[in-house]
Amino acid sequence: MSTENKILGRSFILRCMIVMAVVLLLSGAINFLYPQQIDYYTFKVLKSYPHDRAAYTQGLFFHDNLLYESCGQYGSSSFRKNDLETGRVLQKIDFDRNYFAEGACVLNGNLYVLTWQENKCFVYDIKTFKYLGELWNPTEGWGLTTDGTSLIMTDGSAVLYFLDPMTFTVQKKVAVTLNGKPVQYLNELEYINGEVWANVYGDDSIVIINPQTGKVRGVVDCRNLLPRSLRNANTDVLNGIACNPLDKSLYLTGKNWPKLYKIELVKQ
Repeated sequence: MSTENKILGRSFILRCMIVMAVVLLLSGAINFLYPQQIDYYTFKVLKSYPHDRAAYTQGLFFHDNLLYESCGQYGSSSFRKNDLETGRVLQKIDFDRNYFAEGACVLNGNLYVLTWQENKCFVYDIKTFKYLGELWNPTEGWGLTTDGTSLIMTDGSAVLYFLDPMTFTVQKKVAVTLNGKPVQYLNELEYINGEVWANVYGDDSIVIINPQTGKVRGVVDCRNLLPRSLRNANTDVLNGIACNPLDKSLYLTGKNWPKLYKIELVKQ
């Protein structure tokens, strides 16, 4: 290539870089001037149910009109089928004391239960609770749900991991943002009407996420859901979102809470 052609080539690349920089700057300016539309909600309690105060809730979901719950802590981790009305445990899997159970979900008849730092996801038959095997998870396990095709997982960061349910390999990652800022500590998940709902660990709020873009389109303020009169020294944070597909009813609870609540959203 001649010296003249080299100069022209470098000049073209430089112009392209300048154009890209301008586009990025303009994009940032537009986001600043016109931030994304966020819907804010509070809640109305429709009904309360008994909940095991000893249950350190990590995952909560309905399957075939039955309520299931995964519970953490070393030495007391379990997965349960619960009676909604009474809070009674109908069926239970107890995990070895070396495992800290986390989020859980069902896909194609298989139950998936994450472990926190043990790099394992246990697989069971949801009808019989029969152990089927385990999958390797290279990161931490926090929340778990499914869109009907992939597993969707959090690891405490601002990222949603979309996983192959057969191999647990990462299909894609989606960064979650609220007005352009990462939303850290994403925890328990529920897939509702094409959106991912996530507890934010240590915060009394739930974010509603577009799973394609990662943008938060709604925030649910859950402060004071559990009254102070029902709290004690062991009461921990809000964690647990379940939507019953049969009637779209929504349920929330927390770690070591004595109550589970059926709620409806109230838009601000």
